[in-house]
Amino acid sequence: MSSDTPVKHVLGFIGVGVMGMGMCKNLAQKSGCTVLAADLDMSNVHALAADGVVPSTIQQIAETASIVFLSLPAIQHVEAVCTGADGLAVHAKALKTIVDMSTSDVERTRQLAAKLKASGIELIDAPVARSREAANNGTLLITVGATEAQFAAIKPRLDCMGSDVLHCGPTGGGQVVKILNNMVLLNTVHTLAEAFAMAEKSGVSKDLLAHALGLGSAASFALNLTGAKYLAKDVFPEKMFSAAYALKDLKLALELSRTIRLDNQITELTAQQLQNSIDAGYADNYYPVMYRVIANTREKA
Repeated sequence: MSSDTPVKHVLGFIGVGVMGMGMCKNLAQKSGCTVLAADLDMSNVHALAADGVVPSTIQQIAETASIVFLSLPAIQHVEAVCTGADGLAVHAKALKTIVDMSTSDVERTRQLAAKLKASGIELIDAPVARSREAANNGTLLITVGATEAQFAAIKPRLDCMGSDVLHCGPTGGGQVVKILNNMVLLNTVHTLAEAFAMAEKSGVSKDLLAHALGLGSAASFALNLTGAKYLAKDVFPEKMFSAAYALKDLKLALELSRTIRLDNQITELTAQQLQNSIDAGYADNYYPVMYRVIANTREKA
């Protein structure tokens, strides 16, 4: 190899699941970097081999990659991967920056950032919004908590995965905005589930309601996402954003409310309805499944 041949930068990606698979694929395809990836289910990583993703381990990633992206279920998984006994910090050699693209607790994110900083590693929070389709298409909304310098440095990488990359202030700011985004969406879908149950009990077609709401002032992204295809059809598949995951996100919103000492009664009601759905056996179903519990409650009443 010639001495003037450019050396490809190495990036890491941990958590190649429902959202992470599309994100990792786009990072590998668009960044011009070598992307090493790891997941508990390594078959997900091997499925991206044609896209240039290289199967790896946490240790290999920490030793080789300068920037590592995480897409994990919750803050406890992020903490374990970052600072656990066999985590990134323990094995860090090339590693300088961790970008947490999970939806995580705000205060614990800030605490983790301080702990990693003491080890010479920067933590940027950059949670994602929108759907699995957006992850596959590289059109995610990414809300970033970082310094101005950190944001400027990481944005070209995030642009590989998102069409809208927003700087939301210092560490934790990205998580705040993402949590509030999900809170508004989930509360809105809860209201839509109520409306579709009421329409059915009143003898009005749910298909007609979906169409009518879309023509009026109730038109919204939430309606387009969940109305005609799911709520109107009483179809709530698994392997989508589940009731269990939705409740996890609302608990983050409620924890944030407690931290800033602000009542959040609407979110408490939605969280309870999601818990009711989980108790009814719908933990793994697409979260608008709240509709079924609401409709059955009406019948029992």
